[in-house]
Order: sequence, then structure tokens, then C-alpha cells
Amino acid sequence: MNREARFKKIVAYLKKAYPEPKSELVHTTPFQFVAAVILSAQCTDKAVNKVTGTLFKKYKNVKDFAKANPATFTKEISSIPFFRNKARAIIGAAGEIQARHGGAVPRTERELVALPGIGYKTAHVILGELYDIWEGIATDTHVKRFAKRFDLTDNNDLTKISKDLERLIPKKDWKYVNNGFVLYGRYVCPARPHDCAEHPITKLWPPAAKRWPRSK
Repeated sequence: MNREARFKKIVAYLKKAYPEPKSELVHTTPFQFVAAVILSAQCTDKAVNKVTGTLFKKYKNVKDFAKANPATFTKEISSIPFFRNKARAIIGAAGEIQARHGGAVPRTERELVALPGIGYKTAHVILGELYDIWEGIATDTHVKRFAKRFDLTDNNDLTKISKDLERLIPKKDWKYVNNGFVLYGRYVCPARPHDCAEHPITKLWPPAAKRWPRSK
């Protein structure tokens, strides 16, 4: 089975198992989601939701984040990895959205990646969640792990992996990949080596049961 055929079978499973792509990052406003996604880099959604449960009572819209006191905000998210850089990115992105986009979170990859703290992956998570726009496959640690385990790419760079995956399946199915792999990796097949021969996706390509690429 070549990569294209293999990935199509995997995505067919993800599409059936997780038909409604939805992030588990808790938010009530668009920019709260942007902030949560920036916070989630190299951090679990559970840890982010614990912090934002309190944080988002104080900071609700773009204006709230843009006018945040940097020292105070940095302290408020200090339990999150790389909190100093993330604080600068969130406040900076809010300021630019306020100044350049009228307070509305942009709807294009080009505009999003021009903001502090937002790259290809983050941009496409935001576009999918907020606007149901699926113009790219967001590759995070879960997507990278399964792309390597199921021999869907030869790359290690996240954006290059995204491009490899995008070439393998029709654009109409891109929306199921990130969310599907995240939930599957979180609740069915975690990163630590284990016996997963009977897991649904492994059954589609049994060699994956013995492939445990390094995370980096």
C-alpha cells in the first residue's frame, strides 16, 4: 500500500470517528481562542484550560488583551511553558489585530502568520475552529507522530509535513486530519511505546505497531 492509499484509509477512519472537528481548548470569544492556541504550543490543552479558566474571566475580547499589563499578564500565565514569550506574543497579536484589523481575527493564513506568535500550524487551527476554513493541515506533535509512524512523510519540519500530507488526500478531507489525530493520540494511542496492534488505525497498516519514531 503506497502512502496515498494508506493515508486515505486512515483519514476515512478519522472522518468517521471524529466527524465534527472541534478543539478542546475552552473559549467564548474569537481572540480567547487565538490566545489559547498560542498558549498550547508545547503544552497540553488540559494545562491551558486550567489557566484560562481564570484568565478568560478577566480578558474577554481583543481590546482586553491588547491593553493588558505585560508584567501582570506574564505572571498570570507563568505556569505555562515559555510563558514570557507567549505573553509578548498574545499581547502583541491583540494589539496588531486591534490596530490593523478593526479588532476582528483575520480570516486568511497570510494575515494570521504576520501576527506575533502565529505560524502555519497555529493559523490553520484558528481558521478551522473559528471560521470553518480549511486551507491547510495543521501539524502539531500528534500529527507529526502519526505521520512518522505510518510512514507518510520523510520530513521532520512541521510545515513540510503539512505540505506532504496535503498532497496525499483531497482538500475536502483536510479538516479531519489535525483534530482526528489529536483526539486519537490523546484518548486511543498515546505517545509512549505500547502494544497498539489492535488499535483501529494500526490495523489499517500493521507495521506501525513497531514504529516509534523519536518525538524530535
